[in-house]
Amino acid sequence: MAPYASALPAEQTTTAGARVLRGVEYASPPGFRPLLLDLYRPAHDPQRPVPVVVFLHGGGWRTGRRDQFGPAFAGWPVGPFDRLVRAGFAVASLDYRLSGEAVFPAQLHDGKAALRWLSAHAGALGLDAGRVVLWGESAGGHLAALLALTDGRPEWEGEVGEPGAGVTVAGVVDWYGPADLRTMQRQSRPDAVSAPDAVDSREALLIGAPVPQAPERAAAASPVSHVSAAAPPFLLAHGTADRFVPSGQSEQLAEALRAHGCLVTLHLVEHADHLWAGLPDPEAVFAEAVEFAVQVCGAPGLAAPA
Repeated sequence: MAPYASALPAEQTTTAGARVLRGVEYASPPGFRPLLLDLYRPAHDPQRPVPVVVFLHGGGWRTGRRDQFGPAFAGWPVGPFDRLVRAGFAVASLDYRLSGEAVFPAQLHDGKAALRWLSAHAGALGLDAGRVVLWGESAGGHLAALLALTDGRPEWEGEVGEPGAGVTVAGVVDWYGPADLRTMQRQSRPDAVSAPDAVDSREALLIGAPVPQAPERAAAASPVSHVSAAAPPFLLAHGTADRFVPSGQSEQLAEALRAHGCLVTLHLVEHADHLWAGLPDPEAVFAEAVEFAVQVCGAPGLAAPA
């Protein structure tokens, strides 16, 4: 793994007043596009380094953008990234290679590279690499869980980006993320809009083969396979009417975490579909996640925004 460095872009200011570095290049895998992140920070330098929320977007590992938190939040006058900054966090929202570019574990390697980059540059950017919350939705929730559950395992670090130590993961917010690719098909609702075991499914594109034909690859790409007693606290939130990722996935991951004595909160949101569709107001699920992030970071002065 060769050292990696890239110049920082000019700092901008969001309409809500947060500072943001857009398009920071955190790694450049040979033969692929540069991998970028956006880093949001408080308007004024705090007296002490701030904890970090690392956000991973959804999109079935095929699509998605780092500047989008999800369609349920698109109309908020003050968006989720700015709200998290107001709550006392920095926010790093990541690109990662999509399944049309590379198969698993490339996506996990990219996330690991981003965490190492944040750790290496934490001092210069006023970040506390010892207090990091991973937060993802859908495919991003899957990757957030995998990043946390493979922490400290060098075989999953990959060769992307700069070397060095990663961050300390204080907790994980996993919104409706896949947890076990091998059980998704049988857990799916009768009105499911996709068949995870199909040859052209999102899951097949992720691992490079249909799930039933590649059980070892499917297991390796499943967070439940990596659960151990070392896992950080988890907040799992999932709609009971999810037609893309069955809510049984979060139930299965919660059961595995509890079996290892890990701290986990499972919130099944009645009647909500994927992406919180059908939920009249996502304010409560967002506030719950912010409160969880504040609690696991254990930071005086951090509080959920009013």
